[in-house]
Amino acid sequence: MLTLNSYAKVNLYLRVLNKRKDGYHTIETVFERIDLCDKIILKPRGDNLIKIISGKKGLPKDRTNLAFRAARLLKDKYRIDKGVDIEIIKRIPIGSGLGGGSSNAASVLSGLNRLWKLGLPLEELADLGGKIGSDVPFFIYNCRFALGKGKGDKITPLPGLEKISFDHVLAVPKIHVSTPLIYKNWDKLRSQGRIRSPQSNPASKNKYLSGLTRQKSGVKIIVSSIKKKDLLSLNKAALNSLEPVTERLYPQVESIKNKFLVGGAQFMLMSGSGPAVFGIVPSRKEAVGLFRQLKRENRLWQVFLARTI
Repeated sequence: MLTLNSYAKVNLYLRVLNKRKDGYHTIETVFERIDLCDKIILKPRGDNLIKIISGKKGLPKDRTNLAFRAARLLKDKYRIDKGVDIEIIKRIPIGSGLGGGSSNAASVLSGLNRLWKLGLPLEELADLGGKIGSDVPFFIYNCRFALGKGKGDKITPLPGLEKISFDHVLAVPKIHVSTPLIYKNWDKLRSQGRIRSPQSNPASKNKYLSGLTRQKSGVKIIVSSIKKKDLLSLNKAALNSLEPVTERLYPQVESIKNKFLVGGAQFMLMSGSGPAVFGIVPSRKEAVGLFRQLKRENRLWQVFLARTI
């Protein structure tokens, strides 16, 4: 038996560049791993079956589950004649933009690599992970911060940030956001001319251009700000191209950001395609204060404390 922590992620920067011929989108993103996590328990079976076990309502237990797909991919590719029970103790909200399903898949790939003694290197596991989901390779690399390119699956761990840690408060409205739907609406807005290329005039005030008018130096500023732990500079450089699209469909996202602003967060951004919003504050004490305030004021949101890990 093997028990693993399956961590969540946030995106400190997410710029959508264009739609690819394969239907995916080319993006540039900076991932941060946080200590909000699920537990994955892998137990060998006496037969050849893969079984997902979880008491979490709404979590698929069939072939659509990314953890199941990860185990099946390893079994098929390396002709493994063994079965496994995959127990998922869920804490990361489903469909929140925090990468819970992708993290579960990465944990299963890494765990079964050990349990089945396959000896696969990180690069090969990451390549396999990319076949399951674009965020999976980030979790394979077991790093705090990383740059993601391509579909987000081409990962470069960012050096010199191994000891950097931030205090976060996360708020997740109790809605399920479909990532394909958000990208479909991004495509629609772009076809209508309401979203332009990343090289467009950065002085534009149209909120739907947000995240597409920044220059390529954005990532460099983000990395420099992380190293200095300069939250104000980090906030100025951060962006999420999908945020205005999600806000348009789900006004709760903007409401949460306003609460973070009033609560003293020096950095706030939606993660992935949403609806999770995270704020970063200067100290753990301030994070606890904001956490308690949000818990008191709105019971329609799930609220979490988290740190970089």
